[in-house]
This record gives sequence, C-alpha cells and structure tokens, in this order.
Amino acid sequence: MDAQRALLDELMGAARNLTEEERKGYKEVSWDDKEVCGFYMVRFCPHDLFVNTRSDLGPCPRIHDPKLKESFEKSPRHDAYVPKFEAELSQFCEKLVMDLDRRVRRGRERLAQEVEPAPPPPLTAEKSEQLSVLEEKIKNLLEQVESLGEAGKVDEAEALMRKVETLNAEKTALTQPQNDKLLMLGQEKKMALCEICGSFLVANDAAERTQSHVTGKQHVGYGMVRDFINEFKTAKEEANEEERLAREREVEERRKQREKESERRRSDSSDRDRHRDKDHNRERDRYRDRDSDRERSREHDVRGYRDGGRGMDYRVRNGGRDRYRDRSRSRSPVKHSHRRSS
Repeated sequence: MDAQRALLDELMGAARNLTEEERKGYKEVSWDDKEVCGFYMVRFCPHDLFVNTRSDLGPCPRIHDPKLKESFEKSPRHDAYVPKFEAELSQFCEKLVMDLDRRVRRGRERLAQEVEPAPPPPLTAEKSEQLSVLEEKIKNLLEQVESLGEAGKVDEAEALMRKVETLNAEKTALTQPQNDKLLMLGQEKKMALCEICGSFLVANDAAERTQSHVTGKQHVGYGMVRDFINEFKTAKEEANEEERLAREREVEERRKQREKESERRRSDSSDRDRHRDKDHNRERDRYRDRDSDRERSREHDVRGYRDGGRGMDYRVRNGGRDRYRDRSRSRSPVKHSHRRSS
C-alpha cells in the first residue's frame, strides 16, 4: 500500500485527497524541509532495513518520497547537501553499530564460558553391589595373571588380561554413563556468533540454513550499515589528506613567493646601492676637482706674495726702466767711445 500511495502521490500530487478548504492551508513539501528524510535522499534509511526482524526500528518519522528524491538529485544544491546528509546518516549508523557491538561482546562472553559437566549422581545400592563384584573379579584375575606370568604361562596370562580389560570397560560404563551423554549433547549443540549482525548460529550447520542467514534481512541490513560507515570514513580520511596536502602546497607557494619578494627587494636594494655609489663617486670627483681648482688658485696667490706683492705691474714697470736705460746708453757717443778705447 505504501508503494501504491507513493505512486498516486507522484501522479496526482500529495494533496489529491484534500478538500478545497484544506488546500488553502496546504503547503507543498520540498526536499530540503525538515520533515523529509535526508538519509533516504542520499543513500538508505535504516528504518527500512530491519522491518519484521529482531532489530526492527519501526517506521521512519520523516517523509520518504521518490518524487522528492528525484527533485533533490536534479537540484543545483545537490552537491552541497550530500556531505551534510551523509554525515548525519553516518552518525546514526555508528550508534546502531555501537549498540550491536555491545550485544556481540555479551554473546561472545556467553560462548566463552565453559559449561562444567554436572557431577555424576550417586550410585544406587544395586549398582554399588555390581561395582564391588566387578572390582573383586578384577583383583582376583590380576593375581592369577601374576602367578601365570611367574610360571611362564604367557598365553594363559594374556587370556586373563583380556578378561580384565572387559571387566574394566563394564566398570567405566557403570560409573560414567551420564557424563558421556552430556558431552555428546554439548558437541551436537555447539553454537557460534555472527560478527556482522550478532545472531547466534549453530556451528557446522547445514549449508542451506547458513545461506538463509546470510541472505536474511537483518544480516544484509547490518552489512549495508557497516559498509557505509567504512566507506564514509575512508572518503573522509582521503578528503582530510587532500586538504592537508593542499595546505602544504599553499604554504610552500607562500614560502616561494616570500623568497621571490625577498630576492626582488635585495636586487632593488643592490641597484639602489650601485646608483648611490655612482652618485657618490660623481659628487666626490666634483668636490675633488673643485678642491684642485682651489689649490691651484691658492698656489698662484702664494707665488704672487713671494714676488713682494708687486705682481705684474712691478715687472712691467721694472722692464720699462731697463729699456729706458738701454736707450740712454745707446745715445751717449762719448761714453761708448771711451769704453771702446779703454
């Protein structure tokens, strides 16, 4: 009926049976409403796995609608909601498995306990008398065997030993019949425990019964739950590993970027230092040339001071006097002739 109801809902809508007055306050359910089962949307709902079994969880309190599931799968927000629904389903399944594992441990402890056989009941008077007669016969036969052995009658001694063995078997059967029955009963009903679903099984049972258990609803349901938990944990570990590697790559990229920035700054600093050195050298040469000019000017002034401070005017005036004296001497014939005659 649930399947037929879901089919009618899909064809005619969930509000097909509502009156006009009821339709006014009716709100169309969307897949992202809280009333909708997210477990059913992404994977499976555990409430559907154990129907009519010892682990029956009862009907799911939320909506299971194939039409809503189809709408969810086509939604552009599908990939964003899948991790959320799967995480919630994983938590629910882990709680189920924890409860089951506790039952499995208790069952394992029960099987591990060794059932001690009950002490044999006391023998009746009749059996006690039979036991005394057997023990007396065995004692007499052993004495005879010893005597025959000393006499060298080996064949007769062996025949009596066979009788002793038969009497010992009768004695054992008389004293321990119940223990043998209990042992056989324990061997016939030895139990085993299924580690998947926690069910008790008969060890070495028929193949048909074992196959029936493996394909049963409870065993298959808990197998799905355990497989999903392992799959979810593996995917989560892989995602965490990828995230860790991405962080390491990001850190490495930032480190390389910092090295590049540092190298660029060092290069810019070197260029600035070279330009600064060149400017400094040019400035130093400029000051050196200026100092050289000042030094030459100072030396020139010093030479002028050594000439008595007269400078060029004195030399010019002195040179004029010398030229005037020469001209005067050339104009005096007496003096010249007197000098020649002398």
